[in-house]
Amino acid sequence: QVYLLESGGGLVQPGGSLRLSCAASGRIRSINAMGWYRQAPGKERELVATMPGDFSTTYADSVKGRFTISRDDAKNTVYLQMDSLKPEDTAVYYCNALVRVLGDTWFTGPYWGQGTQVTVSS
Repeated sequence: QVYLLESGGGLVQPGGSLRLSCAASGRIRSINAMGWYRQAPGKERELVATMPGDFSTTYADSVKGRFTISRDDAKNTVYLQMDSLKPEDTAVYYCNALVRVLGDTWFTGPYWGQGTQVTVSS
């Protein structure tokens, strides 16, 4: 019923930038929180940044000052601007969202995208 599709990953040199996008589609009435997580090889999935419906933001300490989360509710899309990238940022990046589906009263989820690979290497 709800689909999330990430894009914008790729290979970038240390110090470079990337902008990830995640578009939600399907039977969506409204979206509450949206966020980004990442998972590096051999590690657990970890929070990168989240933005609930009040547009406040939360960032992992490791990305504060370098990454910026934003969202466009008219497009049901969340973005992650990543600057000053480091090799330790290499991971698969996933977005998620809490969604109120058409016909439902409550928000459900989180729904997850399939992930996009970000590799930071020289």
